[in-house]
Amino acid sequence: MKRSALVTAVTALTTAALLGGVPVSQASAAERAAACTAADADVYTPPATVPATPGTVLACRSVTLSQVPGNIAMSAWKVLYSSTDNQGRPVAVSGTLAVPTAPWTGAGTRPVVAFHPGTLGLGPQCAFSKQLAGAFQDEYEGDNIAALLKAGYAVAATDGPGYLDGQTHRYVAGTDSGHALLDIARAAPAVPGSGLSERTRVGLWGYSEGGAASLWAAQLAAGYAPGLNVVGDASGGVPGDLKQVAAGLDGGAFSGFLADAAVGVQAAYPTLPLDSLLNDQGKEAVKTAKSVCVAGTVTALAGKSIKDFTTAGLTLDQLYRQRGSDGRTWGQVLDAQKLGVNLGSYKIAFPVLQYRGALDEVIPTATEDAVHTAYCAAGVKTGWKIYPGDHLLTDNQAVGDVVSWLGDRFAGRAAQSDC
Repeated sequence: MKRSALVTAVTALTTAALLGGVPVSQASAAERAAACTAADADVYTPPATVPATPGTVLACRSVTLSQVPGNIAMSAWKVLYSSTDNQGRPVAVSGTLAVPTAPWTGAGTRPVVAFHPGTLGLGPQCAFSKQLAGAFQDEYEGDNIAALLKAGYAVAATDGPGYLDGQTHRYVAGTDSGHALLDIARAAPAVPGSGLSERTRVGLWGYSEGGAASLWAAQLAAGYAPGLNVVGDASGGVPGDLKQVAAGLDGGAFSGFLADAAVGVQAAYPTLPLDSLLNDQGKEAVKTAKSVCVAGTVTALAGKSIKDFTTAGLTLDQLYRQRGSDGRTWGQVLDAQKLGVNLGSYKIAFPVLQYRGALDEVIPTATEDAVHTAYCAAGVKTGWKIYPGDHLLTDNQAVGDVVSWLGDRFAGRAAQSDC
């Protein structure tokens, strides 16, 4: 589905994974890095074991990115790589690496932009890597990838955690998403034929769900991935406070995103109660959310409230008080995803660009503004821009500015602060 079609829609088993005939769970890291000949299914099959070293390439496969416009000459791969979840456990995550064929003519080595897509839905077919390669079409950020490649940058686009077979996408789970984004940047140089340097300059970028993920990556980078040479982060449409976002979504036109968030956060924090709270309608809504992509999420679940889905008719505030088996409540876990908190402990040493739409109807502008204010208060050099569009249109309106801003960071130019 092209961007215009999506705007219309929004507004209206497990077998051993093989790599070159060798089970992923048994192949050495060197063997996996030496041959990008995995079958397509192997990229989405969870390995029996995952290396504890984040950014290890587990499987890769050369692909054609039919949904990246502009007929850009490139080499591209689907990639399965190691990351870390919010409990510090190794996990495997899928994604895409694309490198322009044209030689890099800038200073130093070719930079890499680690990209996290915006909301695509929880269905396994919704994975960004599958959509870019044309297996399913409901994505809307092919233009973003094309603009980066035209500028000469490599793009390492994570699907985000939980798109492998039998898993559930950990939608808006901050630590998991931030790790996944940083780790695909670490994995990119190890993909055979990428020609990328481990010490090259790295930029982070994401919008909406991706904007939250890229800000989490910015906050976590120094402590989690100190070897990455991150020089800047661009984050737009940021759902900085999930409780505030939920209040705006519940019962409204975009309430399907609230259902996705409940399912995704519970997948990341499985001690939280969910199934036990649901009535038959709620169980059916979860089943629907797990099977469709973004357009289906919006159309199928519009106008629904959390009260419609729970046996006790819970309000959001009542849901937040429900306690999991580890003692933490839904409210405590959601508060832990809040951006702009305790920034002094994250040591963000590079500039950040934040932006939003003036007419954003999905994410409350108050929470987006609050994240910007928090970053400024913490002394992070932060750019800020407001575009005239709504939530979806702003994603596209900002592309040129973001690519230019990242280019300045790669060139070592001083960043402007709008604090």
